[in-house]
Amino acid sequence: MYRLLSCLALLGAVALGQTSPVAKPASTPTVKKSAVTPKAAGHSSSNDAEIEKAIRAKLAASKISKDKFEVHVQGGVATITGKTDVLQNKGTATRLAKNAGASKVLNRIEVSDAAKEKAASNLDSGRRRAQVKRSDVASRQ
Repeated sequence: MYRLLSCLALLGAVALGQTSPVAKPASTPTVKKSAVTPKAAGHSSSNDAEIEKAIRAKLAASKISKDKFEVHVQGGVATITGKTDVLQNKGTATRLAKNAGASKVLNRIEVSDAAKEKAASNLDSGRRRAQVKRSDVASRQ
């Protein structure tokens, strides 16, 4: 009986010693004060100039800046022209333009024949590796 009473007293003391959690004030959503996105406000020449400037900055800061692509934006549509020796640079330029705010990208970048041949040979060697049967591979024992 003494144990029961001491356990109850101990539990009561612990329960009274705990403080109730403080209610956090309701947070109001914060609205970023940034430039109006072209999709939200229609396209104007100033929006096009801002998008073009942002795309050029992203291209200049990237590894593909050595290709010196030309960018023009009209009505939120970015047109990228130039030449490259790396096939992946074409896709990278499109992605960077989209991330900079272009609603659509017309990628007119020309890939060199050497880059196309290299990509084709890499694709062929990858296919050959994938076609190797497991029974043809020496087992590890």
